[in-house]
Amino acid sequence: MRIDIDSYREILDTLTRNKSRSFLTGFGVFWGVFMLVALMGGGQGMKELLEKNFDGFAQNTVIIWSQQTSKAYKGFRKGRWWSMDYKDIDRLRQRVPELEVVAPVLFSPWGSTNNAYYGDQKTTPRVQGASPDYARVVEPRLFYGRFINEMDMREHRKVCVIGKKIYKELFKEGGDPCGKSIRIDSTYYEVIGVDYANTNFNINGRAEEKVTLPLTLMQQTYNRGNQVDMIMATGRPGVVMSKLSDRIRETVARPHFIDPTDEQGAMVFNTEVLFQMLDNLFRGVNFLIWLVGLGTLLAGAIGVSNIMMVTVRERTTEIGIRRAIGATPRMILSQIISESIVLTLVAGMSGILFGVLILQMLELGNTEDGIVTAHFQVGFWTALFAAFVVSAMGVLAGLAPAARAMSIKPVDAMRDE
Repeated sequence: MRIDIDSYREILDTLTRNKSRSFLTGFGVFWGVFMLVALMGGGQGMKELLEKNFDGFAQNTVIIWSQQTSKAYKGFRKGRWWSMDYKDIDRLRQRVPELEVVAPVLFSPWGSTNNAYYGDQKTTPRVQGASPDYARVVEPRLFYGRFINEMDMREHRKVCVIGKKIYKELFKEGGDPCGKSIRIDSTYYEVIGVDYANTNFNINGRAEEKVTLPLTLMQQTYNRGNQVDMIMATGRPGVVMSKLSDRIRETVARPHFIDPTDEQGAMVFNTEVLFQMLDNLFRGVNFLIWLVGLGTLLAGAIGVSNIMMVTVRERTTEIGIRRAIGATPRMILSQIISESIVLTLVAGMSGILFGVLILQMLELGNTEDGIVTAHFQVGFWTALFAAFVVSAMGVLAGLAPAARAMSIKPVDAMRDE
């Protein structure tokens, strides 16, 4: 479709003459594109904020813990309390080979309050014991130092990894605390790492509020014997964890005389289901966003078509005269459709730019320690696709007015004059 400079000048003159109508119609397209961009960018940012609650947490994880039984089994009445032990780790590794990581976790006794001290500073952390495999399930974001290793476990070293909040409350002067000792209740521990993970997936407290000790040291210090409070396991690549839940429960329950079908007594929580729910939720949200955005764009395109139809009706004489002096139907078609495309593109690109500006301001408002926590923006190809959709709607909006313009005969135009 070829249009010369004079044709573009005519297009701009036409839009200027009808600037009030053009503004109202362009605003419809502008608002539709802005809504589409803003909703998509906002949806992406909200998804990142929600996913940040599970940042570093393995998605194919099952969490196992013991509770009060709800069924009688082999002479034992229901309602009794029980606890897992370290032998359950070996049982799971042997009988459920689909598991890649099996990490035991131990917490400080229920109802107890732990106080941590460094010099004159004091705080109240949550103390847990973990093995090195724990880092493969809940990945730490180490700002200083390292995580617990096998040597710490074997030698029962009095070392610890502290969370971000504990670090800031005890070491207010900042700097690397590794090698320094803190006192938890009456025992001193050497700090070997600072975990800056900010996941909100709450397992006996937030990561930033925890002090992590080697599991064997925790068992010895708190006289927990061979007990384990929780087991966290991840599956090998390609394994669907929901298919293993019953076998995992049976493996842990039978040695402790718990009914293998007692889902309350032996809890097996599958995080895979949780992440699938989030994915399905945002898949539906994205569909709704496109539905609302494209619907608004369509309404704007209908407005463009209406304004172009009125413009063609007002320019009946002009179009008839052009036809009389040699203008071909193709030239008339080009001009009308070009006017429609220019109107929708100008309004559409303005909507994209305004939407990106608003999203950028929203993104700058979501920072932590100078780092952006969520990206409220649309991708380049998404914006390009939105521009393409606007252009396509501009062509469609100009088809009906262009067909009317081509049907005008010079004789009819002179008669109207």
